[in-house]
Amino acid sequence: MEIGPSLYLGVPRVYSVPLSCTTLRVVIPTTQSVVQLRLPTHVLLNPLSFLTSNPMPSALITGITGQDGSYLSEILLGKGYTVHGIVRRSSSLDRPRLLGQYNDPEIYGKRLFLHYADLSDSTSIRRILVNAKPDEVYHLAGQSHVGLSFEIPESTCELTAMGTLRIMEILRDQPKNPKFLHASSREIFGTPEVSPQNESTPLNPNSPYGCAKSFATQMVRIYRESHGLFFCNAILYNHESPRRAENFVTRKITLAAAKIKLGLQSKLTLGSIDSARDWGYAKEYAEAMWMILQHEKPDDYLLATGTSYTVREFTQAAFEHVGLNWENHVELDQRFVRPADPECLLGDATKAKEILGWTAKTKMPELVKMMVDEDLKSLTQSTR
Repeated sequence: MEIGPSLYLGVPRVYSVPLSCTTLRVVIPTTQSVVQLRLPTHVLLNPLSFLTSNPMPSALITGITGQDGSYLSEILLGKGYTVHGIVRRSSSLDRPRLLGQYNDPEIYGKRLFLHYADLSDSTSIRRILVNAKPDEVYHLAGQSHVGLSFEIPESTCELTAMGTLRIMEILRDQPKNPKFLHASSREIFGTPEVSPQNESTPLNPNSPYGCAKSFATQMVRIYRESHGLFFCNAILYNHESPRRAENFVTRKITLAAAKIKLGLQSKLTLGSIDSARDWGYAKEYAEAMWMILQHEKPDDYLLATGTSYTVREFTQAAFEHVGLNWENHVELDQRFVRPADPECLLGDATKAKEILGWTAKTKMPELVKMMVDEDLKSLTQSTR
């Protein structure tokens, strides 16, 4: 494979790059001597990028240790990015969702860097952004549990609303403004008057979390339109995976089904089981986030499957997958019912399909099986 001059290498003219090898052969025409260079692992993903003067792209992810952040970091690393992640300092260094990357000496400290900061600490965030100089910023962090937001409304608004504004202000001040994606939520629609909902559906939040997300979503639009910045919202409908935290109802259900099947638990307690949600696979939604920032124009996109299921149907699917009748194991408790809970949320992702070419492939039945199987596997390994 013959390639022309390279400013990046600073060597003359003819290069041979065997795609199946980890060695770059540099041929010096004047002397016909050959120099062999070892390619870094990420260069194998795109060998030609090694021979250009343009470095690989870089991204910063807030909330990188969460479900969405961990999937997004894997996707970006797989595309050759250098990835910076903001994490909160805690007493535990355990980051199970990033374990594979964290323990890989070819990735951590070379292409993946973690930085301590908090969304309320503008000074630390500014310092990280100035030093990292990312091309893209994915803002996924915040207090994201809707039910909990009724108990801690002030901190929810501080982190989710004001935390987003702080980041946008810092980005606005940078000499080169990075592209910015804010992970918005279907909670901005509250109890909508139209179904399905799309990007034009009026905001009508009915929870502290939804209200905070509505503020952040609208501010992204204002900064895009008023300051000409490449700022985008990804309006995410419910998206789950085996990496979902156990305090979310979907993971609570699949984990309980697996535990009951293995004799480790006898009952599952739930609140409302008639509320309907549009559930998709988190990894596919993370891929869509990247696609949004690759489009030539900044805009907002709603991401959803377009299919709605009730909590009852989700629970039934989980227990049927392990050969159990859910009605024999589920108890209802009004203490778990939210003060305000929309009955039916259904998203219309036509815009994402037509402009980005993105569609959700994994629907609720397949998603439930994936989550239950992973819980069974994890529990079986831990009890050996």
